[in-house]
Amino acid sequence: MSDQSTDPATEAFIAHRNLLFTVAYEMLGSAADAEDVLQETWLQWVKADQGSVRDQRAFLVRITTRQALNRLRTVKRRREAYVGSWLPEPLLTTPDVAENVELAESVSMALMLVLETLSPTERAVFVLREVFDIGYDEIAEAVDKSPAAVRQIAHRARRHIDARRPRRVVSSNEGRAVLESFHRAVETADPQALLEVLAPDVVLMSDGGGIKHAALRPVTGVEQVARMFAGGIGKFEDRLTAEPTVVNGNPALLVHLDGEIDGVMAIRVQDARITGLYYVRNPEKLSRLTSATPLTLR
Repeated sequence: MSDQSTDPATEAFIAHRNLLFTVAYEMLGSAADAEDVLQETWLQWVKADQGSVRDQRAFLVRITTRQALNRLRTVKRRREAYVGSWLPEPLLTTPDVAENVELAESVSMALMLVLETLSPTERAVFVLREVFDIGYDEIAEAVDKSPAAVRQIAHRARRHIDARRPRRVVSSNEGRAVLESFHRAVETADPQALLEVLAPDVVLMSDGGGIKHAALRPVTGVEQVARMFAGGIGKFEDRLTAEPTVVNGNPALLVHLDGEIDGVMAIRVQDARITGLYYVRNPEKLSRLTSATPLTLR
């Protein structure tokens, strides 16, 4: 596409690329799959009669949504056979994403996991309406439903998500403060500090993809989670290091073992304590943490 940088079709695609990527990523939870969707969108876009396109953004979003829906139905079957817990592919994001509280929440590990519980069409409608505030008529064209049906789907999806999402959105400053406390507790191997920063009902999910060791099921409860951390820190001692980063618009720790990336741990915060820990160790999901520049997402 770089050789056609002066072409109007290419310029339009590039102008909306971050938006299209975010739509695809929020629908799929995979940057690799989102990039494939963008490639398919591009191929359809350059074949379109540009002169008949009244709204380039709407047209591109419609193509992207349809391609993502097709792929989502395929990956859902693939995830049913996934070894252990499945977590979204983490993305390094720029500080401005973290400052946009609503966008940061929409791409957080916690909400992305809730989106997994929606049907493909519900997920598409929720993402387009709630995250990007796209009109019902435009969404209807993207998902091949009537505007009235889209309104019903949006209401049902919103009710489902609201019952499972955090009670309130946490500011970026509060999230960073909790991460700092957690980071110190891990670095100093202080069990009491760890107990103080973890909520009583904290849940730890780890994703090794059958490649790296990870708990096959979520670990629930502060005592159990703290015990797992104590065991891991004690086993590897000085071989483990962690540094703060921003993943999916939210604070996280980039974990190294013997100097190599072992994984990334995102957190979910409520009432100044960690209620969710999401540790992605699957190496197939970690390549963007070193090779990609942070994303703005919009």
